[in-house]
Amino acid sequence: MKIAFYSPLKSPNHPVPSGDRLMARLLIEALAPAGHTVTIASELRTFSSDPAGSGRADIEREATAEVDRLTKLWSVEGAPDAWFCYHPYYKAPDLIGPELARRFGLAYLTAEASYSRRRNQGIWADNQARLIETVRAAAVNICFTRRDRDGLVEGAPEGRYVLLQPFIDRTPFLSEAPRPRAGRLAAVAMMRPGDKMESYRMLAAALERLSHLPWALSVVGDGPLREEVEALFATMPPGRIVWHGQRGTQEIAEILRQSSIYAWPGTGEAYGLAYLEAQAAGLPVVAQAVAGVPEVVRHGVTGLLTSAGDIAAYAEALERLLTDGAERDRMADAARRFVIEECSIERAAQQLDEILRKHLGADHV
Repeated sequence: MKIAFYSPLKSPNHPVPSGDRLMARLLIEALAPAGHTVTIASELRTFSSDPAGSGRADIEREATAEVDRLTKLWSVEGAPDAWFCYHPYYKAPDLIGPELARRFGLAYLTAEASYSRRRNQGIWADNQARLIETVRAAAVNICFTRRDRDGLVEGAPEGRYVLLQPFIDRTPFLSEAPRPRAGRLAAVAMMRPGDKMESYRMLAAALERLSHLPWALSVVGDGPLREEVEALFATMPPGRIVWHGQRGTQEIAEILRQSSIYAWPGTGEAYGLAYLEAQAAGLPVVAQAVAGVPEVVRHGVTGLLTSAGDIAAYAEALERLLTDGAERDRMADAARRFVIEECSIERAAQQLDEILRKHLGADHV
């Protein structure tokens, strides 16, 4: 198939790393083994940070211009077989693909679309109305978590949905054997407002309760709130926190394989590809049982999940793995096997091709 790929929140070419950018790139990579040709259709970002919709008129004009541009281009060069929209949601709707699909008779599909009635306010309500229309009309909607699927079913019960296990390219994390250092914790996350900052706050508060244990934390990440994040840990003794800043994949893999526990609360995480990377490197995870985290961390098997917002329980889970080497090693082995067997890009590539063939039909594939 010739596939036009579009990510309205963040293009795969965006300069700032994030889980969204990584997942978009992984999807494109996973479509290649079956012979599908993927082109990034547009770089337009439709993100609205608040329901007031400041700047929305400009985004609408840009979207209309993109529809016209692609209409002219495809009228000369030929249209693709399908439009693949990654992560449309209340803040970032697809304002391009539905109209192009109508004009050219394209198969339309989504991945990681999400819907929540409580977001129906201001311009977000309009975005969600558009999203529901899109989801209803889509040939298939690929969901990475049951939480997302259930939300979509609530808004559009007649839609067509399939589940796909979140996945990563395991290669950098499996290239060498783990070399865990006792007491070494690791966290990889951007330093930005919202859920990420709340996770840093919870992690700092939990670690304050564990000053009697010989641990150290490696933090990989950067962002606009770096000073605020560092301030959260400022009262801890020297040497407890190692700030690595932003690092490339190979460097992150090396930091992880020298650590023994992945400590990231995961407030509001859609699912968290970093959890899969850590487990591939041989780290058990300590996180909260919130949002999509249970889709990628198996409680009691590959890590420990605690109740949302319970700092005491989170600290106790960290202490449990810091002090029980046998349990930590058992979970480390199970975590690595879980990613190898169930979360590989090779497995996802096969499943994606099967999804396209089943739901888009022989006329397209």
